[in-house]
Amino acid sequence: MDINIVGGGPGGLFISYLIKKRFPQWTVRVFEQNDAGATYGWGVVFSDVALSFLQKSDPAFFQRFTADHVHSDYMEIVHRGVHVPIHGNRFSRVARIALLQFLHVECRSAGVELLFNTRVDDLRALRQADLVVVADGVNSRIRTQHAQAFKPSFVQRRNKFAWYGTRKLFHAVSLIFRETEFGVFIAHSYQYSDQMSTFLIETDPETWARAGLGEMNDADSRIFCEKVFADDLDGNGLLSNKSTWFEALTVKNENWHHENMVLIGDALRSVHFSLGSGTRMAMEDSIALHEGLCAHTTDLAAAFGHFEASRRTASDRFQQAAAKSLDWYENVGDKRHLDPIAFTYDYMRRTGRVTHDDLRKRDPEFVRQYELLYGEAVN
Repeated sequence: MDINIVGGGPGGLFISYLIKKRFPQWTVRVFEQNDAGATYGWGVVFSDVALSFLQKSDPAFFQRFTADHVHSDYMEIVHRGVHVPIHGNRFSRVARIALLQFLHVECRSAGVELLFNTRVDDLRALRQADLVVVADGVNSRIRTQHAQAFKPSFVQRRNKFAWYGTRKLFHAVSLIFRETEFGVFIAHSYQYSDQMSTFLIETDPETWARAGLGEMNDADSRIFCEKVFADDLDGNGLLSNKSTWFEALTVKNENWHHENMVLIGDALRSVHFSLGSGTRMAMEDSIALHEGLCAHTTDLAAAFGHFEASRRTASDRFQQAAAKSLDWYENVGDKRHLDPIAFTYDYMRRTGRVTHDDLRKRDPEFVRQYELLYGEAVN
């Protein structure tokens, strides 16, 4: 089989590796518009639950994949300057560029052809292959060109975001809520190497406008955010990498495949940063599509059917939970009156998927503190 993959992110690279490893006689090419060393963003974080799919699918690859990750066994919520740890939450973090470079090596060792600095604007030549995997991200040009077939829908969320990095090392996955004269600013922060942390800042559009961020250039915006989170950064600055403000775009597609094309990763569906890694979803898509191809090597329609049957329900559930998480963040101003323990409890249960008993199993000491203040909650 001859396979073209559009997009050299984690999803596109991982599916190419899986296919070429299982079918070395097949031709697998990845077309990536950027240079091999280009990356926009800082770190990638996985929960242990999120990585369990990878360990189950390919234990040897999992060991190589996580060998250089930064690990922690708890997260923390910072509200009113009080740090509230939540244990029973294990996380694995890695620099995005390190993740991509690792996948480049794995792909090349399997015999995948990687074509960088190759922008695909016209799909007609690529579609002469037997299979085209569309993995070109949330703003997929291929999906846009074939919108009538895939029938995508979009929801533009209201909060503003800016991706920064910092040399302050946040060992725990930390969610920091800072109240200012303009409103609430939120930082999603976590260490991803021995020198760097991600520091994603979020705020509602009204707070963003009152602070004058719409009139600031990138440098002034970065300096403003450093002042908001000065107590958390401990004298460290924020580092920019095209760190312009943006709004989250939720994408879903009515149809997941068309003729010999199939969508995976953010081109297929997007989720909010607070709930789950888009990288995790893309890699789970890759495993499911690979399993479909293994089961139906001569029947592409059946392989696509297997992929969709395996992923559609889980994908819909995840997006529903992500929407609830987005709602919580967009209305966090309504939670400002809560004390740090109640605020953290409310955050942990924001999607409706975590019960009081679930929290007790994860961190009995935190639940004990909550129950001392408020009594035992109803699941």
